[in-house]
Amino acid sequence: MWIVYALLAALFAAATSILAKIGIAGVNSNLATAIRTGVVLLMAWGIVFITGKQHEVVNITQKSWLFLALSGVATGLSWLFYYKALQMGNVSKVVPIDKFSVVISMVLAFAILGEAVNVKTIIGGLLITAGTLVMIF
Repeated sequence: MWIVYALLAALFAAATSILAKIGIAGVNSNLATAIRTGVVLLMAWGIVFITGKQHEVVNITQKSWLFLALSGVATGLSWLFYYKALQMGNVSKVVPIDKFSVVISMVLAFAILGEAVNVKTIIGGLLITAGTLVMIF
């Protein structure tokens, strides 16, 4: 089932790029990011309340709070830079560079999380890297 969710994430991420590029025309990239973030915030909390999970907030550990907050900072910075890049560049060039985060995530997963490195992941990472380079040059 996780594959279905991952494919849906990819589909909506693709839609995000196109919709953002159209919507950002004539709008400051930081303001556009703030608007997007507000919509995401409302949607996320709406889902939490609709599913009745809001009471679980008290069960979150300090470690989880810290790393979720750091993840939020990283997401915010990513979105700010992404929108600025979209405003200045072509979607067809910005998106492949942004998606190079897949390779960076793989390397960090190996180094920090101790995930297994195998030939398939190395080849996949190299192919993504090569594809990114082909797309931007």
